[in-house]
Amino acid sequence: MAWSATMIGVLMGLGTQMYSNALRKLPLMRHPWEHVLGMGLGAVFVNQLVKWEVQLNQDLDKMLDKAKAANERRYFGPFILSLSLSLISSSFSWIIEWINYI
Repeated sequence: MAWSATMIGVLMGLGTQMYSNALRKLPLMRHPWEHVLGMGLGAVFVNQLVKWEVQLNQDLDKMLDKAKAANERRYFGPFILSLSLSLISSSFSWIIEWINYI
């Protein structure tokens, strides 16, 4: 992915500089150092864009995991805990009543 992102950035920088010269009706390869500068800036820009996208996806996954855990605690945690405690207490009370009956 690094090579493809770099090549896309280089082509984007070169194309931008050539398009700029074409709009001004100048020779396309006028001032070749501007093309080299454009290619370098394009490569850096696209590589940073790819890194930013990866970081954004990681942050989104972390946020979704936190939200899922919060929703599970909010909607299932106390209910299941109270349900299990009530079942345990009712079974103990049933056993105690049965023992007292005998």
